[in-house]
Parts: sequence; C-alpha cells; structure tokens
Amino acid sequence: VQLQASGGGLVQPGGSLTLSCEASGYTLDHWTIGWFRQAPGKVREGISCIVTSDGRTKYADSVKGRFTVSRDNAKNTAYLQMNNLKPEDTAIYYCAGLRRPELLLDPIVYDYWGQGTLVTVSS
Repeated sequence: VQLQASGGGLVQPGGSLTLSCEASGYTLDHWTIGWFRQAPGKVREGISCIVTSDGRTKYADSVKGRFTVSRDNAKNTAYLQMNNLKPEDTAIYYCAGLRRPELLLDPIVYDYWGQGTLVTVSS
C-alpha cells in the first residue's frame, strides 16, 4: 500500500487549503485514514481521522470546527479541507493508513505512511 499526500502550499492567515491522500496498491475498505502534522521542533500530532467504510470522523481540539475530513472510496482518496488557517497550522502534513476501522489519533498505531506535504501559513 502506498499513500501520497498532496495539496500543500503557502496560504495567508484566514485562508483555506484542501489536502488529498491517494492510496494505491490496495482498496481501503474498512480502514482508517489519519491526518497528522509535524511542525519544526515538535512531535507529530494527530489532527483528524476517518473510517473509510462508514465515514465516522474524529478531530483534535486544535482543528475542530476549522478542518473537515472526507473520503471518496471510488477514488481511494481521502481529503482534508482546512479553513481559517492560522500561522500555528504551519507544518508538514502526513496521511497514514490503519488496517482497521477505529478512530485513533495516535500515530504509533498506524501501519502505512505517505510522504508529507508542506503547509505554510504566513502573510
């Protein structure tokens, strides 16, 4: 299984970005796709996840109300819509796959990781 995150870039505070996580090599039935981020000098933080089979979601308090996770099973792709971005959202964003339908934000439990995409929020 390969996961590829994309869609990062430079955005002004208050702006929006949508990240994509495309999976290949396996159909993600009954998986959980998690979104994580890591800022310089900080530990990797789990910010959101979604169960691919039923669409259940979970968010960290730091992004609740601003970020929305979704999936398109036909495209084997998950998305992270990020609104009202703040400078503290600047980080490398990663997606990861967990081979069971559990809403977990601890990065240690995830089985597969994609390369990250950089999000920079700055004026």
